[in-house]
Amino acid sequence: MEEVIRARGHENVSAEHASTFEVTTDDYLTPAGDCILAIEADRAPADFDPEFVAACQNRDATITVTIEADGHRESVTGRGDPDLEFTNERSAVGRTSDYVDDRTIVNGAAFAAEGFDRDLVDALADGAEATVTISVE
Repeated sequence: MEEVIRARGHENVSAEHASTFEVTTDDYLTPAGDCILAIEADRAPADFDPEFVAACQNRDATITVTIEADGHRESVTGRGDPDLEFTNERSAVGRTSDYVDDRTIVNGAAFAAEGFDRDLVDALADGAEATVTISVE
């Protein structure tokens, strides 16, 4: 099962955060948003199919987030959690930790923003269109 988000990069994408990565529906990004990989997302966690959400709420679920932009692609894998809500209408956040709030889409991610391929990050910083695919198994 998967959900797809379309978004775009921004000149302030730095991908330097050590514990989270984020895609937001916001249409702006300040330099302080060092976890944000893409903006102007066409969907947020609150838009996801209830069956997809239920699958992600299994502690044994494997959740993979793949980001593609300008011919570059990176995937990061983590796990589900019974406390995942998928209710936020603005942002989707992946975390290396076990922390859960209404924005969290994956916990225990293998890496955060700082771990993404630098060619992909550069493309996003150049404003490339991005496709974010979240899959669960």
